[in-house]
Amino acid sequence: MAGAIYSEAQQSVARAFAAVRREKALKQSDLANLIGKHQSYISDIERGQRRVDILELYVIARAMKMTPVDLYARITADLPMEVTV
Repeated sequence: MAGAIYSEAQQSVARAFAAVRREKALKQSDLANLIGKHQSYISDIERGQRRVDILELYVIARAMKMTPVDLYARITADLPMEVTV
C-alpha cells in the first residue's frame, strides 16, 4: 500500500476541495493568486499530492469567502467516521 496521502479518504478530500473551488467559479490559478501561491500548489492539493494544514485551510477558506469551518465540513462530508492516516 502506498502512503496515506494516496488513500481513498485523501482522494475524496481532494475531489471535494476541487468541487468547492469550481462552485466558487475559481480557476486553480485564480485561487492560487488569491493566496499568493503558484497554480501547481492548488493542483497538487486537488490531485491528492499535497495535504493542507490548519493554517493553509484557513487562508484558502477566506480566499474563497468561506469560513474555515464551512470549508472543512464540505471537504470532509463524505468521509467515514474512522479514517486511517
